[in-house]
Amino acid sequence: MLASWYDRQGPAAEVLRVGELPDPEPGPGEVRVRVTVSGVNPGDTKKRRGWLGSAMPYPRVIPHSDAAGVVDAVGDGVDGRRVGQRVWVYGAQSYRAFGTAAQYTVVPDRQAVPLPGHLSDELGASLGIPGITAHRSVFADGPVDGRLVLVHGVLGGVGSLAAQLARWGGAIVIGTVRRGSDLDHVDPAVVSHAVALDAGDPATAIRSYAPDGVHRIVEVSLSANADLDNAVAALDAVIAAYGTHADRTELPFWPLLFNNVTLRLLGSDDFPDEAKRQAARDLTAAAAVGALTVDVGDRYALQDIAEAHDRVDAGGRGRVLVTVPH
Repeated sequence: MLASWYDRQGPAAEVLRVGELPDPEPGPGEVRVRVTVSGVNPGDTKKRRGWLGSAMPYPRVIPHSDAAGVVDAVGDGVDGRRVGQRVWVYGAQSYRAFGTAAQYTVVPDRQAVPLPGHLSDELGASLGIPGITAHRSVFADGPVDGRLVLVHGVLGGVGSLAAQLARWGGAIVIGTVRRGSDLDHVDPAVVSHAVALDAGDPATAIRSYAPDGVHRIVEVSLSANADLDNAVAALDAVIAAYGTHADRTELPFWPLLFNNVTLRLLGSDDFPDEAKRQAARDLTAAAAVGALTVDVGDRYALQDIAEAHDRVDAGGRGRVLVTVPH
């Protein structure tokens, strides 16, 4: 099969290779997926770079955990009727060596989720890491129907899906963006109120929509927003943080304590299995009724995967995808 891999960590152009590798075969309880579109996440590029001093987990790594494609072979114990089924894939390179940047990937049966026929491969390849992280950030602490949910970075990959899932779940969504110039990009059908963080007093702006505070906060940068979150959190609120910019993040501890705020930290590779399965069910259901859309940014051929990784490292809006030829 045609695949991309790296045998050592470093800059994308130096370590990512593209060539032929043996076709993988599914083992017991596994399926093989013929990949059409592979999704690139910041976590994929961080693993490749050796972020936070992480070492090579395996001698050779095929990157990427997310994809869409078609099941073309199954292992023992898997219903043979799955062959030919369109699916979206999550967790392909989570504690596994070979991910989705290849013509074929093998994953446990449950991690190849049926993709309804009217949904695109591009959407399917965008539901894995960002969608499951978004789902847990919104629903890990119970239903949100009628609640006020503040989503920071509402135009980002996780943030946009979190806002849409919260709205699908019946919440009133308040979203933040970095700059006032970004406000025009916010979908008012999803986000009831949008606030720019470069405004003079974003806490007062948020409180004008939530006088008693917000019940849930989906946090993309806890170090940057800890004081703002403290200023707008309701009694017994939950801050669900999946990112920070300072490794040792400071918190306004006593005000948060007196407000009985719960801080939930989210590492997507290690979510409980049942939480991942429930997220997969809900993401598919929400997408099927048109409640989820994804802003697809740049598409790259597998031969240009190094450019795709550089694009993700550079940041910017839009999902980065790699198309896989057959």
